[in-house]
Amino acid sequence: MDLISLLGKGMWAGFAALGFAILFNVPQRTLLIIWGLGAVGGLTKFLLLGLDVNIALSSLVGASLIGVLSVYAAHGKQAPPLVFSIPSVIPMVPGAFAYRMMLGLMELAGSTANSDNYLKTLAETTNNGLKALFILIAISAGVAIPMLVTRKDTFKRIKSSVEQE
Repeated sequence: MDLISLLGKGMWAGFAALGFAILFNVPQRTLLIIWGLGAVGGLTKFLLLGLDVNIALSSLVGASLIGVLSVYAAHGKQAPPLVFSIPSVIPMVPGAFAYRMMLGLMELAGSTANSDNYLKTLAETTNNGLKALFILIAISAGVAIPMLVTRKDTFKRIKSSVEQE
């Protein structure tokens, strides 16, 4: 994957995140950061996919990066971390796999169990459904874990304790 294509995908992921942020009516002061988080998360995911990393792991790393950076952004803009993280990870949701799974389920519902194509369709439908499920779990964990880890302490206290050491 060439660099221009990779940067373009990251840029469009940022614009998709920005669209969801506007749809969710987030504060205007957070829009540029949300675009940046969506772009960085998408860029990370597509970079890892270009390096032949599993799509679920790529999504986990991209969502984790967004989750960690949203905690920092929340402190800087005095807004909850969810304002930054949720719109930024929505472009990572595996819509194509879920769509293919639903098409496969509809095809399976209309076919007979002894047809030649049935087992192939069943395998593809199961594969697409499991990929969508694992990607969604990875995105959820990537966003939630950084916020759960830093929940007890504010970022100010974490930063000041690091500086004192």
